[in-house]
Amino acid sequence: MKRTLLYLIFIMATVPLFATEPPRGATLEGVVTDSEGRPLPYTTIFVDGTSRGTTADSEGRYRLVLEMGETDIVVQMLGYATERLSLNVAEGSNNLDVVLSTEATGIEKVVVSASGVGHMRRSAFTAVAVDTKALQNSTKNIADALTRVPGVKLRESGGVGSEMSLMVDGFSGKHVKVFIDGVPQEGVGGAFSLNNIPAGYAERIEVYRGVVPVGFGADALGGVVNIVTNKSRRKWYADASYSFGSFNTHRSMVNAGQTLENGFMWEINAFQNYSDNNYKVDVPVEDFATGRIDRDNIVRVERFHDTYHNESVAAKVGVVGKSWADRLIFTMKYANMYKEIQSGVRQEIVYGDKLRRGYSLMPSLEYQKRNLFTEDLDLMVTANYNNNVTYNIDTAQYKYNWLGDTQRLNSPGEQSYQHTRSNSDNWNATATLTYRMGRAHTFTLNHVFNAFMRHNASLLAREEQGDAIDKQTMKNITGAQYRLMPSKRWNVTLFAKYYALDVAGPIATDSNQSNFVRTTRHEDALGYGAAATYFILPSLQTKLSYEKAYRLPTIEEMFGDEDLEQGDIAIRPENSDNINVNLSYSDSYGVDDKHSLYLDAGFMWRDTRDYIQRNIVDISGGKSAATYINYGRVRTWGVTLSARYSFTTWLSVGGNISYMDVRDNMKIAIGTTSMPNLGYGDRMPNIPYLFADSDITFTWNDCISEGDALSLTYDNQYLHNFYYYSSRIGTNKSDYMVPTQFSHNLSLSYSLKQGKYSISVECRNFTNEALYDNFSLQKAGRAFYAKFRVAFGGR
Repeated sequence: MKRTLLYLIFIMATVPLFATEPPRGATLEGVVTDSEGRPLPYTTIFVDGTSRGTTADSEGRYRLVLEMGETDIVVQMLGYATERLSLNVAEGSNNLDVVLSTEATGIEKVVVSASGVGHMRRSAFTAVAVDTKALQNSTKNIADALTRVPGVKLRESGGVGSEMSLMVDGFSGKHVKVFIDGVPQEGVGGAFSLNNIPAGYAERIEVYRGVVPVGFGADALGGVVNIVTNKSRRKWYADASYSFGSFNTHRSMVNAGQTLENGFMWEINAFQNYSDNNYKVDVPVEDFATGRIDRDNIVRVERFHDTYHNESVAAKVGVVGKSWADRLIFTMKYANMYKEIQSGVRQEIVYGDKLRRGYSLMPSLEYQKRNLFTEDLDLMVTANYNNNVTYNIDTAQYKYNWLGDTQRLNSPGEQSYQHTRSNSDNWNATATLTYRMGRAHTFTLNHVFNAFMRHNASLLAREEQGDAIDKQTMKNITGAQYRLMPSKRWNVTLFAKYYALDVAGPIATDSNQSNFVRTTRHEDALGYGAAATYFILPSLQTKLSYEKAYRLPTIEEMFGDEDLEQGDIAIRPENSDNINVNLSYSDSYGVDDKHSLYLDAGFMWRDTRDYIQRNIVDISGGKSAATYINYGRVRTWGVTLSARYSFTTWLSVGGNISYMDVRDNMKIAIGTTSMPNLGYGDRMPNIPYLFADSDITFTWNDCISEGDALSLTYDNQYLHNFYYYSSRIGTNKSDYMVPTQFSHNLSLSYSLKQGKYSISVECRNFTNEALYDNFSLQKAGRAFYAKFRVAFGGR
């Protein structure tokens, strides 16, 4: 099947276009102004679907070297409507003056569609972009914004600061890689988890489902999430917000920066989250007199040991628009985190003193240059270092139940007696070289390097005792890609990726795990794939992609988290055959194109070997922990459907539905040579398979005075029940099932003076539904929030 698919895609790439005469050069120049004739400095002008572009000077003037023939030009600036212009460029000098109209800055609905961002639509990969502008007045975070992407499900284990993972097309957690501006975020610490970063931190969020372009250098089976920050050249800007609400939750963010005429820029971005997380849950309570947990007697209690807070600040300084560098930016990030741990991997397990705290220090460097040495050769290089220090503290002399009662322990430690410091060093470097040969051909070469080392020390004794053997990994991923784009109607991409992993760390030599020796291993693999897109009509597009993908084990899967997660240093990389098919329709109609309609249907198929599965196991003393194993073969197929309609800025309504069928594909039981696997053909446990969401927004611009906007949004999320253990366990199967859930949210927002001042109120889960994502861990019920925001500048 995969050979036939690759052959069909390759046929498209062999069209004899290479014999055409190289086009002669031309220039495009002009002035960008607003509707009143005032020049707009530092406007971005680029060729649609490419990285070729320039920035206007302080007087709004620009000059761009192009090729002769038909070209699509994009002109954009924050606060103004983006202009897309189709030109027939002649040899020599061409003049084009552009007028940008003011863009409505009132509350608008996030529209998730492949055409939301130009280059995403031109891409042959199955990718969508989420515009975060409409969420900046809400209390939502980056993870919340992603829940409206088809095939994406956010899974959290509790309230603010809880463990979270994104599920993309049936794959979750470590299968989905996260980037910020193309830089991998592996090992950055919990303070920079997606559910802690406010939506206003990003300009947009890109989601690549399944097949991933080499530019990310990612070893991902599920897909990639790329958080794109605002890189436009702005004279000055300042944005600050504060929100508060239920469970003593407080969030704030400050973002300010400036770009001078000489190209020097600076930026400060800081945010914090705090919550007591003292919401109520329904649980069985342990009777200390009998030592029994009566699971038939469910009591509603308040969480009492789940406070979380984090503080993060990122400072940037550098230069832009120089002849030797389009961008040279140095960034320093600092993050601090404190987290009380209320329960273990199962909700019936209660802690009253266990906690975790830590901090991260992350310097990074970014360099970008278009037309390096020669025209059409672009280079982007990033490098960053992350020092993450985490303390796990579990020294209590007492155990707790959900009523807050205590009982003295025979030996200290609610989970495992410890006061440890884990010092993790993470080095990342990426380099991407892109060369465009004529209009039709683009070549990309990418390399990603990652090195990790963790040193553990116990602080229980008067003198700290460090582990004799450090835990280390080194990853190298190299990718090469060729893109053929002979016309705006179709393009095809071929690529290959080489993966290499080196691991070193301790392994026990006895069953008591009292003696360890250092062990090493090496893994490598070659992946490959192809992607193609074709516009059947200007508004109707189809995409087809295939990849032989590999995913290298993560740090947590190999080494654990030194607390509730137990790793396996010998765990093997996953590999999978991935296929994505997509059909989308996007068009506007009616008088002045007031009506817009977007429809999308997707199909995906995965055949995964050495699938890395997270399991919950019982350990000594009636306690539990999470482990990772390679689980033979897993077969996945799924469909997603999306629809959205909008009427000017007044109305937006739409939704998504996703069905993901993830099945055990092992005929023979693991660890045997002939014993049948009783679970063959069953759904894999703890994976949602049917979920949906919908939303509707009404926006009234100039409702009280000119430049203000009133917006009302209703949205919901549906999740069908699923087993969190094997569906064959026991007779009371409902005891091992996450129930069907249907939650509803309301938000009202008012902004004035073109969005300079905003206030919003929200009610989440207003029907007070009992919500679960992972195993039996319950999330918050009905909650209320309010947010205030001021924003200035932006030009």
